[in-house]
Amino acid sequence: MIERLNHVAIAVPDLAKATARYRDALGARVSPPQALPEHGVTVVFVELSNAKIELLEALGAASPIAKFIERNPDGGMHHLCFEVDDILTARDALEASGARVLGDGEPKIGAHGKPVLFLHPKDFDGTLIELEQV
Repeated sequence: MIERLNHVAIAVPDLAKATARYRDALGARVSPPQALPEHGVTVVFVELSNAKIELLEALGAASPIAKFIERNPDGGMHHLCFEVDDILTARDALEASGARVLGDGEPKIGAHGKPVLFLHPKDFDGTLIELEQV
């Protein structure tokens, strides 16, 4: 069902500082910031040859990332994103196996312009999983 790892997402308290660290200290290529109001975040992607690192900053106090940063003031790993060929087929198979899809269960458009869903971390050993249709 899952294909390759698309990205590892890291929630950060200050996106500009985190971007500078990855770009300046590690010499990484970093995308411009992209606000995603429907997800409550602003993101940048650190481009690697085999995957990406997504740096997430809360976009407003109601953002789920704001709550995460409140619990983890220095930031930290937020989720893993795996690619799937058909997000609806993957969703249905996961729900049939007892996994919980967050939200209303309908895919939303993610930062790459593709449908995404999130799976409950309690169903995956404490790790929030994002599925992205490729």
